[in-house]
Amino acid sequence: MMKKTLPDDKSFHMTPEQFRDQGHAVVDWIADYYKSIESYPVLSRVKPGAIRASLPDHPPVNGEAFETILKDVEKVILPGITHWQSPNFFAFFPSNTSGISILGDLLSSGLGVQGMLWATSPACTELETHVLDWLVSMLDLPDKFLSTKSGGGVIQDTASSATLCALLAARERATNFDSNRRGGDGKLVAYTSSQAHSSIEKNVQIAGIGRENLRLIRVDTNFAMDPAALAAQIQQDRAAGFMPFFVCSTVGTTSSNAIDPLAQIGPICREHNLWLHVDAAMSGTAALCPEFRHIHNGLEYADSYCFNPHKWMFTNFDCDCFYVADRKALIRTLSVLPEYLRNQATESGAVFDYRDWQIPLGRRFRSLKLWLVIRHYGIEGLQYHIRQHVELAQQFAHWVQRDDRFELAAPAPLNLVCFRHKAGDEVNQRLMDGLNRSGDLYLTHTRLNDRMTLRFCVGQTNTQRRHVEQAWKRIQEEAANLMV
Repeated sequence: MMKKTLPDDKSFHMTPEQFRDQGHAVVDWIADYYKSIESYPVLSRVKPGAIRASLPDHPPVNGEAFETILKDVEKVILPGITHWQSPNFFAFFPSNTSGISILGDLLSSGLGVQGMLWATSPACTELETHVLDWLVSMLDLPDKFLSTKSGGGVIQDTASSATLCALLAARERATNFDSNRRGGDGKLVAYTSSQAHSSIEKNVQIAGIGRENLRLIRVDTNFAMDPAALAAQIQQDRAAGFMPFFVCSTVGTTSSNAIDPLAQIGPICREHNLWLHVDAAMSGTAALCPEFRHIHNGLEYADSYCFNPHKWMFTNFDCDCFYVADRKALIRTLSVLPEYLRNQATESGAVFDYRDWQIPLGRRFRSLKLWLVIRHYGIEGLQYHIRQHVELAQQFAHWVQRDDRFELAAPAPLNLVCFRHKAGDEVNQRLMDGLNRSGDLYLTHTRLNDRMTLRFCVGQTNTQRRHVEQAWKRIQEEAANLMV
């Protein structure tokens, strides 16, 4: 008989009342953080290793009071945070959130759903299907992406994963679903522009296509893919015995927000039976507004499409909406059904099991936060903020053009402005470093035409006109100091 080591009533878990009290404390802390977020330097100033050095060498043997832990969040963690939600964050592309999205994520965490199968939580699957169908209408996407047609949508963690899923499905379609069984022969060739996201290069490695079999197509003067160069490269590869199978086109490149001409690229893909995937990670959200839907001209040719509500639709990371025109190709590519996952609903064929639409097996209830965001803002509220951000970016671009010291480095179709000081790379580097050290704002850079270029992206949830005006004033001041 086993010896009893603990009394029956011993527990280390929070009681519901403790959770209520401490949960209130966390919500209060977050609310206070947002109230004072502008007082923090946007870019963290800690040195490498500083956070670890402030932590104890060994974990506690006995549990600690929650009040003590929360104090350490402020004392130890907060100094090491780069404040992505600051209205003075103009770097990269935003990864924004909102109060309603945070609450949606809290509900998701509280329910603790693992939605790998319809049977493991029907609401998790059916809400996701329904919200993704809503977005087809909201963005005016082609009807073929609806779940009621041959396609459908699913939430991935990021656009990188969505593109990988598209690439794998394209590989299998091109090889009559034989690559999963036999492996590749090194003849498959994929295409994207030289300005496309680096995740595509990573994905061709993961998928076994090989980095040498990714063709980077030259771009035009606006940094968008050149369709004539794509067509010529496809012909050249076919003549050399390769098998072209996949094109990734970008609506809003990371470097400059360039928009590839889908209406010209699509027919080339159709002619050669190539899978066309459209990555609209950042800019796709703009299509909520009818006046910006021209960015999707030619999307009817696409086999798959993705955009990130976690970038510009006030839905916290991670949340990528991925659509396919032919869900059977995706499911056949990714489905493996062990005995322990078999169930009556799956066998009936009447439900979606989203485990078959993604790389991992497990999945969180991410549609809950997206559902809350759409219901809270409504289409009108979302459109208002997108229009405001675009207008502010266009105003910033106008200020740049009026200042003789600066120049625009690329067109600014939406909310990203690429600009530089005319004095050259070294001055631009010093300008950016000085601004970022100040903590007043955060900028990042790229290289366009082999020249260092500063990027100014307006997309944070709470960024207002005064923040953009203040940022431009600081840029002008820093530039003047450099020239003294």
